[in-house]
Amino acid sequence: MAGKKQCVVPVRLPEDLLRKLIVMSEKEGRSLNNEFAMLARNAVAYHERAKGGLDSRAAAAVDLTPYYEEI
Repeated sequence: MAGKKQCVVPVRLPEDLLRKLIVMSEKEGRSLNNEFAMLARNAVAYHERAKGGLDSRAAAAVDLTPYYEEI
């Protein structure tokens, strides 16, 4: 992902789910952030397989300004 801007997406989760995600990420040898990214990639791939591809032009047009990480 070198050269790509990093985005921040706040997520609200119940404590029990967060605890399970932390345990899962530790078992997989990933940081919690990398676990979320992997789960998101898998969800998008599944959606594209099951329901067809997503429009790349529509995705490129989404305004990410509110999600850019402040440096």
